Amino acid sequence: MRSTALKAVAIALLSALFFTFTYVLNRAVVSGGGHWQWAVILRYLFTLPMLAAVLPFKGGLGKLPIELRSHPRTWLIWSTVGFVLFGVPLTWAATSGPSWLVAGSFQMTVLAGPLMAPFIYGDERARWHIGSLAIGALIVGGVMLLQFGHAHGGLDASAWLAVGAVAFAAFAYPLGNRKILLHLERTGTKLGPVQRVFGMTLASWPLWLVLAAVTLATIGPPTPREALLAAGTALSSGAIATILFFHATELVGRQPTALAAVEAMQAAELLLATVIGVLFLHESFPDAVSGLGAVGIIVGIALFAWVSGREGVAKDPGDRGA
Repeated sequence: MRSTALKAVAIALLSALFFTFTYVLNRAVVSGGGHWQWAVILRYLFTLPMLAAVLPFKGGLGKLPIELRSHPRTWLIWSTVGFVLFGVPLTWAATSGPSWLVAGSFQMTVLAGPLMAPFIYGDERARWHIGSLAIGALIVGGVMLLQFGHAHGGLDASAWLAVGAVAFAAFAYPLGNRKILLHLERTGTKLGPVQRVFGMTLASWPLWLVLAAVTLATIGPPTPREALLAAGTALSSGAIATILFFHATELVGRQPTALAAVEAMQAAELLLATVIGVLFLHESFPDAVSGLGAVGIIVGIALFAWVSGREGVAKDPGDRGA
């Protein structure tokens, strides 16, 4: 339905606001002399107890314990992809420049979901939607303009390496999310957004604990400042934003264009990170070329929302009969 698609887009846009704090707080850690490793590890270690505190108010664990015991391999693999292979490169990239530069690179996720669709699904969703890809390309083009504007026309080798790391994260996040959604769809298991995020966080914990032990042995314990900033990231991004985003994807899981539109709302993080970074971290403001890129991103977001609304109308017999 059109209303469902637009509701999902609105929820995804709200989640983008909370996701933005990932870039800002990660940047605050490294710019203050902290270690990016603790920033990402502590984020997910703190997220689990925060979600556990929310679960009793959201139906408890439900079928999650049975689901995890029945399909441990699926949850371990795709939770690692969606959380660990997403979080590590994204946080490492915070050492490369302003928070909005990292946020900009992550907008590759706009194209990631639609591009991977033929390799993920086995039904009518297993095809490329030219409209979604075209609008996604517009957003990514805007991102590249913003980045080249910041770099005054060229990025050095380390900057390109950071862009590559974030692009990798941009594919890992929707891949892990979509694979878990598809698995639950196939098994017919009903899990709410909080249960799903809790399950993926729990399934990724074994690797986070290993990384924590290695980091403790090589770098030493985290400082109180690192722990505090990581807790802020865990609350805003690991808990609130992820739950909102997963709820949005769940609403339109079988509408490819609407699902792509939900994922595209993360492009707003770039604009939000720019404002917050300039105001609170005293980062440089994008120049004219970067501003043109920002306009392209805004136009792309608006087009995605419009296309998702049209798709909702096409799939709703009641609306067609009006």
